[in-house]
Amino acid sequence: MPGEYHNHLPIKCWAEDERPREKLLAKGKSALTDSELLAIVLGSGTRHTSAVDLARDLLEHCKNNLIELGKLDHAQLIGIRGIGPAKALLVEAALELGRRRQFSEALQKAQVCSSQDAYQLVKSKLQDLGHEEFWVLFLSKSNKMLALENFSKGGLTGTVADARIIFRRALDCRCTGLILIHNHPSGARKPSNQDIELTRKMKQAAQHLDLSLLDHLIVADDKYFSFADEGVL
Repeated sequence: MPGEYHNHLPIKCWAEDERPREKLLAKGKSALTDSELLAIVLGSGTRHTSAVDLARDLLEHCKNNLIELGKLDHAQLIGIRGIGPAKALLVEAALELGRRRQFSEALQKAQVCSSQDAYQLVKSKLQDLGHEEFWVLFLSKSNKMLALENFSKGGLTGTVADARIIFRRALDCRCTGLILIHNHPSGARKPSNQDIELTRKMKQAAQHLDLSLLDHLIVADDKYFSFADEGVL
């Protein structure tokens, strides 16, 4: 079998069109598997393992799920056999560039017309976190983004949202509408009783200031829950 044969040879001894870097140059990045792309990021393997096999081991550790890979912190990465501090930093940097590209692409769409638009703006900041964070998207009358800001960071099961600070910022940036956003690291989209009560209180506070609470999103991995879409706002 080719895979078994490769396990005993360094990449430089492979057929040229099977080496990740050469394959990318010859066939384009879309022709490479996740493990081959990750092997290029890693740069090299270990004394007994090729970069591709090391990349495969890393992906298998994450159940071949790039979302799960993105959740690993530095300590967890270096706990994987063959991944030292330098390789861990390379992986972390590559994943962060991917997140920033997602955010940059979302910013090109200046208007927020749906829950999906709002989700695209925040998913790169929230979907890989192992703790809860609370963000607010401030919008103009024409639903153009004025600001997207983080207001708190919490633990695995909760974070605190201070309405006074949030609405002071809303008045400062002269927004007319706002969208609350927080994440559930557990991956569960369903809002808790605390989430529902917070949304109710924030909606009442917004009305007193002649502002509109347009939505509250709960980000859970690559999915989200929208209070507005579900008719519970």
